[in-house]
Amino acid sequence: MSDQVNELRETVRTRYAAAANSVAAGGTAEDCCGGECVATGAIDIDENFGASLYGSTDRDQLPIQAVAASLGCGNPTAVADLREGERVLDLGSGGGIDVLLSARRVGRTGKAFGVDMTDEMLALANENATKAGVTNVEFLKGMIEAIPLPDDSIDVVISNCVINLSTEKPAVFTEMARVLVAGGHIGIVDVVADDALSRAQRGERGDYVGCIAGALSFVEYRNHLEAAGFTDIEITATHAVADGMHSAIIKAVKSVEAAAVSTCCGSGCCS
Repeated sequence: MSDQVNELRETVRTRYAAAANSVAAGGTAEDCCGGECVATGAIDIDENFGASLYGSTDRDQLPIQAVAASLGCGNPTAVADLREGERVLDLGSGGGIDVLLSARRVGRTGKAFGVDMTDEMLALANENATKAGVTNVEFLKGMIEAIPLPDDSIDVVISNCVINLSTEKPAVFTEMARVLVAGGHIGIVDVVADDALSRAQRGERGDYVGCIAGALSFVEYRNHLEAAGFTDIEITATHAVADGMHSAIIKAVKSVEAAAVSTCCGSGCCS
């Protein structure tokens, strides 16, 4: 792994650790947007970012700390079509808002997992689960490029404005396909760039940690999903986050053919 990749990953980790600490101290995650965290002494909801993208019904059923820690660009639980008894995985679960909402939707016969690389966020998420009285959840420390779950163990993968932060995006898509069962699907929200924008132009519109510079274009996103074995791909822009940059809903299904190839390779029958 290159020094630049390590540096970017550490920058992201530090930013989100600071956000978790800010919420724990009585502020909001947005209090850290300038790089330094300032506890406000009261937890407020920024109606223009993060938690404002969830309906009041969703927000009201969770601890305020889970809501205040939201740094996403959408609400993946509203688009993932979760069903009773399913196993759902949230990539980059942060303070746990999407895991806790998913756990309620899949019910006691289902389970919601969250993967995050930041100790401070994991501690906050576990505390929020306890406060919410939600028991069918499990938060795991790990990288979204190397998900700490077995093959074919998840029915639905969700994520909220996190994949754009990865420095190894092809690995993320491959890992999503690996852990999903055949026919399993994704319902994620991410920042996506207009196809006409170069990487340099994306960088001019915002930094990497701010979810802008690392965004894929619409074509790049589709190509990565197809390469990982996904079909029925839908990428729908919802609102602008910068000039030529959009929050988008991404849906796709793990093909049965891709699952058969994965199983074959796992048993040593690949030529």
